[in-house]
Amino acid sequence: MNIKTRPVEYKDGKTTCIGYLAWDDNRADPLPCVLVNHAWAGMDDFAMDKAVQMAALGYVGFALDNYGNGVRPETTEECAAMMTPLREDRATLLKRLKAGYKAAAKLDEVDETHMAAIGFCFGGLCTLDMARAGLDLHAAVSFHGLLDAPEGLPKKKCKASVLVCHGWDDPMATPDMVKSFGAEMAEKNCDWQLHAYGNVLHGFMNPAANNKDMGIIYNELAAQRATNAMLDLLSEKFALHGTHTA
Repeated sequence: MNIKTRPVEYKDGKTTCIGYLAWDDNRADPLPCVLVNHAWAGMDDFAMDKAVQMAALGYVGFALDNYGNGVRPETTEECAAMMTPLREDRATLLKRLKAGYKAAAKLDEVDETHMAAIGFCFGGLCTLDMARAGLDLHAAVSFHGLLDAPEGLPKKKCKASVLVCHGWDDPMATPDMVKSFGAEMAEKNCDWQLHAYGNVLHGFMNPAANNKDMGIIYNELAAQRATNAMLDLLSEKFALHGTHTA
C-alpha cells in the first residue's frame, strides 16, 4: 500500500474550492470513492484524516471544501459565521456540494459509478442533503449530523442507502428532530437506518471534542460502534465493485 495525497482545485461558479484527495498509488484501476463532508470548522485535519482512512481501506477518499477557498475558521464565532449562511440557504449549499461531487467523479483515480459520502456535524447535514437531492451515491453516512430537512427544494428520489449515527442526548438533534427525520425518510421510501447511542452527546466521533457547555463531547465507544456501522455499509454497497455484476 502506498497512500498518496494531493490538493484538488474545483469551481463552484466563481468560488475556488480546494479539496483533498487520498488514494493508494499501488492500485492502478479506478476505485470507489468516499466523499468526506467536513464539520463546522471547515476542511481541517480531521476531515483530511478521514479521507486518508478511506484510502487505507481500499477506497479513494476525497474531502470536500464546502466553505470554499480552503477557509478554516478557528473560533466558535468564525465557525458559526461560515456555517450559518449555508445552513440557512440550502440551495446554495447544494450547489456547492454538487460541484464537489462532480469534481470527484472526474478524477482518474475514481470510479464515478461507485461513490458514497460521509459527514460530521454540519457535514452530516451536507451528506444527507446530497442523498435528499438524489445524487448517485451508493451510501450516505451522517455522524452526529444536523437532521433538519431543507425547505423549498424539489423533492428527489433518494438513491443512497442512508445511515445516521446519532448521540441520543445530542442537543443539536433532539428526539423530536429525530422523529421528524424518520418520518421524512419513510415518506421518501428511502433505504435508511438510524443508530442511536445512549448517554452520548454531539461531536462523539472527534477525539478533540471537549465542550460540555455546548454538549460536544468525544465518546470512544460510540465512535468505534459508528465506525463499524459505516464500514459494514460501505462493504455491503461496494462488495461487487470490479465484478461483471457490479
